Amino acid sequence: NSDLSGAEIELVTAFAREQKLRAAISEIKSQYDYILIDCPPSLGLLTVNALTAADSYLVPMQCEYFALEGLTQLIHTVGLIRQSTNPTLQEEGILLTMYDGKTNLANQVVEEVRKHFKEQVYDAVIPRNVRLSECSSFGKPIVLYDVNSKGCSAYLSLANEFLVRNQKLEAPEMVSPAETRVSPGLPQGPTPPPFNGPRVDAVL
Repeated sequence: NSDLSGAEIELVTAFAREQKLRAAISEIKSQYDYILIDCPPSLGLLTVNALTAADSYLVPMQCEYFALEGLTQLIHTVGLIRQSTNPTLQEEGILLTMYDGKTNLANQVVEEVRKHFKEQVYDAVIPRNVRLSECSSFGKPIVLYDVNSKGCSAYLSLANEFLVRNQKLEAPEMVSPAETRVSPGLPQGPTPPPFNGPRVDAVL
């Protein structure tokens, strides 16, 4: 959002700068079941504000080598947030994105992430898809631009899995292999509770 381009500079000298977004959201939080905060690809004050205001965080991770290195830094930042401004921050999980099954690198990254983070990795995987790139230029969400595309199907699967994980929908009868994995993975935090009111999720 271009309106936030100068926010980092303005927040530097602000009082309780990490709490600004939490204060703003608290006024409208009860009006929504879920609030998703799309964070910038950095660990600056805007992201710190989002993590301070959030109940949980979801990590979209590109199936690239350098994304693995960035995940390490993010884990460290989340630990600092829990120690200071938001001790109840929970991990929502990791979402693998921009997946290209034709490349060995993408498959290796998926294998490594699932090996180390296990059940915290979403079963849904967002593929590289030209229709996903096109819909933004037409100013439409993918469900209105091309509901039959692979990209749209992947996001619909993600939405269903997100609601199942938060117990807003009943889990399907078939249990996938990923649902049987058990491991702490991301920094230790409480398991997301049953849905009983509005939730704020930071999408990193």
